Amino acid sequence: MSVAFIVYVVVIVVPFLRLRPRGTGDPATFEWHFFVPCRDEEPVIGGTVCYLRHHFPDAHVWVIDDDSEDRTAEVVAAARLREGTTDPYVHLVRRRRPNARTGKGDALNQAYRELTAWSGRHAPKDRVIVAVVDADGRPAPNCLEVCAAEHLFGDERIGAVQLDVWMSNRDTEPAEGSRWSRWFGLKLAQLQDLEFRTAIGAIQTSRGFTGTISMGGNGQFTRLSALHTIADGTASPWRGSLLEDFELGVHLLTAGWRTAFTRDSHVAQEGLYSLRRFLTQRTRWGQGTMQCSRYVRRIWDSPHLSTLGAAEMMYYLAQPWLQLLGSLLYPIPFLVLLFSGVGDPGQVWGWLREGGWILFVIYGCFGLAPFVVWGPIYYRKCLKRKGFLRGIGMGLAYALYIYTFYITSWRALFRLLRGRNGWSKTRRNTEHAPGAVALDH
Repeated sequence: MSVAFIVYVVVIVVPFLRLRPRGTGDPATFEWHFFVPCRDEEPVIGGTVCYLRHHFPDAHVWVIDDDSEDRTAEVVAAARLREGTTDPYVHLVRRRRPNARTGKGDALNQAYRELTAWSGRHAPKDRVIVAVVDADGRPAPNCLEVCAAEHLFGDERIGAVQLDVWMSNRDTEPAEGSRWSRWFGLKLAQLQDLEFRTAIGAIQTSRGFTGTISMGGNGQFTRLSALHTIADGTASPWRGSLLEDFELGVHLLTAGWRTAFTRDSHVAQEGLYSLRRFLTQRTRWGQGTMQCSRYVRRIWDSPHLSTLGAAEMMYYLAQPWLQLLGSLLYPIPFLVLLFSGVGDPGQVWGWLREGGWILFVIYGCFGLAPFVVWGPIYYRKCLKRKGFLRGIGMGLAYALYIYTFYITSWRALFRLLRGRNGWSKTRRNTEHAPGAVALDH
């Protein structure tokens, strides 16, 4: 398993390092709509609405308030007022229980239905683009020009485009806590930035060859006609999985649409400082991946996917299950050595002195190398900084970071077995601080 994974990493690193910027297009040829799903997002939503309206004055902003218990709706209502008049480009979609808080996908479906009714049945849906942005999301100012390029939405076969994802607070230390907790929180945010901008970016780049680029929950741009195609008469293009972004990509690809990924623009979001919140978030993602296993047959039978593409998607769906298997297999050599040492310490010591230790060095290298490699790449390619040893240190920290996924996979499995399939929001870093202010506009 380790050897196969190292080969896989080598295969995806090469095209990632060779990737070069491509051209842009004219965003005026499209109509742009930002969907911002919100659930108790009072600390950040005001700044996000102001940011989107400032940088994308011709785009519509649809804020979906999923029955928030704080002042999210009031903040959005205030943001709609510009110089005493209501801003026609800001729309507030309000959901109420019992039909609310049933998942991010349901919230997005509500906005999709209201956009469809607002634009009219005869609107040119192939020229309308829907962008999903988190409540703390900051799409780069050039994102519309990039997405309008000929190789992206300029190609009528492209149904969706995913932006690169950056962490906006990768250089900002938490304001509260002990010196150790602030340092740890900063490093955790930096490791999330490393993960998205290197490993995930490389995986998405390699998927361009298999035709299986997946969607993310933030910075996801989709053609309205593509959403209409997969809504299948239900007016619900997003489905019920906890991983609604990947699920959307499955339906688009199996319906014959192509998807794309670009590193020429990005969306910035807030990296989590808290390990507990991070584990909660990744548990939800892992459980969502497990839920999407129900699409294996659909993927394999689709005439729109190549055999290589179907295999790549199923490899992704197998990840949490492989992590469960690996967590059982990898400790076996150490347990065997431990029991042997208890029974006959001299024999084990002699075996180690005669060269047995080399096996553990190889074992460690195969387990660490596929993750450590991303540290120097992150420093050099993403941060444009020198410092090979610092990069190696970052790579070693990333290896420890990745091994937390063995924990989240087990947590995801237990939630799945217990039927706990509800969507739980990951709290923002600012939510624990009373009176926290929104991000800068």
